[in-house]
Amino acid sequence: MNRQPSPVPRRRVLLAGAGAAAALAGPSLGASPARAAGRHRPRAADSLQPYASYWFPDSLPSGTPGDGITWRSLAAWQPGTDRDLAFNRSTVPLARRFTPVPAHTTARAGQARISALAAFDHTAGNPSQGSATADTYAPTHWALLDELVFWGGSAGEGLILAPNAPLVDAAHRNGVPVLGTVFLPPVAYGGQLRWTRDLVRRDAAGRFPLAAKLVQVATVYGFDGWFINAETGGGDAALAAEMQAFLRALRAAGAGQGVRITWYDAMNRTGQVGWQGALDDLNRSFFQDASGPVADSLFVDFRWSARSLADSGRLAEQLGRSRYELWAGVDVESAGWDTGTDWDAILPEGRDQVVSFGFYRPEWTLQHLPAGRTPGQFHAADDRFWAGEGAAAARPGGAGGWRAPATAVADRSTLTALPFATGFNTGHGLRWYEAGKVTSEAPWSHLGLQDRLPPRRWVVHTEGQHPDISWDFDDAWRGGSSLLVRGALDAPATVELFPARLPAGAATVLDLTHRLDPASGPVTVEVAVATRPAPAPGRPAPYVHLPAGTLRPGDGWRTDTVRLGPLGSGTLHALGVRLTGRGGAAVAWRLGALAVHDGPASPAAPGGLRVTDTAVVDDAVSVRLAWRRANGPVRHYELHRRLPDGSRRFLGGTCGTALYVPGLRRAGTEPAAEIEVRAVHELFTTSEPARVQLPW
Repeated sequence: MNRQPSPVPRRRVLLAGAGAAAALAGPSLGASPARAAGRHRPRAADSLQPYASYWFPDSLPSGTPGDGITWRSLAAWQPGTDRDLAFNRSTVPLARRFTPVPAHTTARAGQARISALAAFDHTAGNPSQGSATADTYAPTHWALLDELVFWGGSAGEGLILAPNAPLVDAAHRNGVPVLGTVFLPPVAYGGQLRWTRDLVRRDAAGRFPLAAKLVQVATVYGFDGWFINAETGGGDAALAAEMQAFLRALRAAGAGQGVRITWYDAMNRTGQVGWQGALDDLNRSFFQDASGPVADSLFVDFRWSARSLADSGRLAEQLGRSRYELWAGVDVESAGWDTGTDWDAILPEGRDQVVSFGFYRPEWTLQHLPAGRTPGQFHAADDRFWAGEGAAAARPGGAGGWRAPATAVADRSTLTALPFATGFNTGHGLRWYEAGKVTSEAPWSHLGLQDRLPPRRWVVHTEGQHPDISWDFDDAWRGGSSLLVRGALDAPATVELFPARLPAGAATVLDLTHRLDPASGPVTVEVAVATRPAPAPGRPAPYVHLPAGTLRPGDGWRTDTVRLGPLGSGTLHALGVRLTGRGGAAVAWRLGALAVHDGPASPAAPGGLRVTDTAVVDDAVSVRLAWRRANGPVRHYELHRRLPDGSRRFLGGTCGTALYVPGLRRAGTEPAAEIEVRAVHELFTTSEPARVQLPW
């Protein structure tokens, strides 16, 4: 979505897009014909590359689509003829989560929540399974989110966009639902009222076929619902009534599958586009009518005021709804944490929060950085956006300043069952590591491979200097990143990692894989474990510290196992580490993996690995692969190529059972490329491989 100027003061329209903003929208004022068709990055000429699915409701634009764009009708979509379905289907169920004692005294549980509308690429250019770059928006602050919208849609590409599977898998692992987008753009940006009429058209029996189709797409693809943004002007009250009936039919059809609807404050009951900046009599029928809820939530247009939000919250409660089912739009696309926002209108100090809020384009944390940006620079900016900067992370900030979400909204956790393990992998990297060794030098991104990560950036308890803590991409135990703690450590420092409700018994152990960088001083490491929750917001949990050894430079990666049995049976409420240096010497301690379990486990092997299609691109072979799901629990699958010298090279991974691999080249005179797929357990143990040969 791109915010564009409008003839009405303070009125903003939601426009689709990503990356460099305006290039990704539909037609804009003064746009060239090429831009009106949906400007985008050129695609490689590889017919096998799968992309996230996008459609028009039914009728297609006139003319010819731009390069790399395929015009499709949702009315004609059928799962059985969807060539890319196996690459776009999420397999991770939506995890249940709980709210621990907040890390900040100002963070509230059970009040304001956060939605985010983020664009990961332009509509026709969202790869289904990540890409060969580390320069990508990789959200990690799932603990603060209540809903993520996969934003997109343009008049030149398609108006209905389904989220890609890796994003859904990562979000679901952290308990966050993901919505696709239905975008009916303003006329000034290419919108045509016929597309609105296509969407809400009834069949001969009076039913809404595309309501059923939207539910089918969400159910088959494995995501959670739709953000519906009807901004095409020129309608009338009859069309608005049909849209309202369509929403009710969509809600009814999706009720059994848990399909959610968020309605954007644009079309009102007159059929015109009004951008009310409030829940009021003109748009309430799209949120709630006499028969009950119509949409699960309402995204309030950006022109809200303190009074309109207060009135909206009261009206929601009069309708029998929660005021926190209203998202007050906060547009951060252009200025990020420098965005001028009347935070007191949403989050007044000393009183209940007024409504929830929705960020528009938080991928600013990546896009505002200059060319040559690194993954580490992105995560530093993203952590500042969500958690605050330095000491500011512990207080809400003054009126008019940035209110870091972590200081206002209580974080959530999905750590409720064993085994639990993390490699601190953020879902992208400059290379791929296994057991501390590089098995691919290629940069990569794939959010489905992201681990569950510490939600609190960063809560440290010490009487000395606070160390610097960051995601680091120069070395890792597994995946693409590790957690690096640097500083003088002039006093012991306890770093909070995970709030939890993990069952523990006599056999439960905690494995810690860590090492020191070469220039570091020695460090004594203790595991910090709490069997009771924190006594109050902002207070540390009552940690017990269990020794995990002393590390010295040159030791390399090592795994220390700490038995938790002496704590007795019960529940683990918090996990962390306490680090003690020697004489204030500078320390660089790297945490590569953490696991809590009752014993080792290995997954069953997948079967039936086969090549389903190939293509030659620039003298290299691209290939589509598929296999049968392994029996039992599987976290994801990883594919490698076995080289003639016996070594293995990482090709990619996925939570599904199909993978696209580009750029394979012959190694020496080998007669065929040997490819292997392994199932990966929650403890990151791997199965025996299934193999296939790709003859040259």
